[in-house]
Amino acid sequence: MSYINRTGTIDIRCSRGFTLIELLVVVIIIGLLAGLVAPKFFGKLGTSRQKTAKAQIELFGSALDEFRLDNGRYPRTDEGLEALRKNPAGLKNWAGPYLPKAIPKDPWGNDYVYTSPGEHGDYDLQSYGRDGEPGGEGEDSDIVSWE
Repeated sequence: MSYINRTGTIDIRCSRGFTLIELLVVVIIIGLLAGLVAPKFFGKLGTSRQKTAKAQIELFGSALDEFRLDNGRYPRTDEGLEALRKNPAGLKNWAGPYLPKAIPKDPWGNDYVYTSPGEHGDYDLQSYGRDGEPGGEGEDSDIVSWE
């Protein structure tokens, strides 16, 4: 800020910074905002991983159906999902790869569990969720192909 003083000269005054109280108020406001936003954000992160796992299982299901159309059966448990990428020995009508990329892990870094024949259909495909163990609730719950 500048102004003309009594002697007619220009007096320039400038503030040198913020007071400690002003800085504390800003830090408190940022802390309150972070406290309100962070729980909502991390809650969405867990559900997005579950949605991603469900979407991947559905994509595997499409590839498995295509495999069955070509070969008359689903891959056996011992062949696993890798049969969608590499021809298991003895399949003449294999027209893969049925997936364009390598078999991904689930969103928590665990392998998908594939069994054929399955207990719930021709095959069972599932992710055990965040904990990597059967069962659980919330983000630890299983994501399955038969529901």
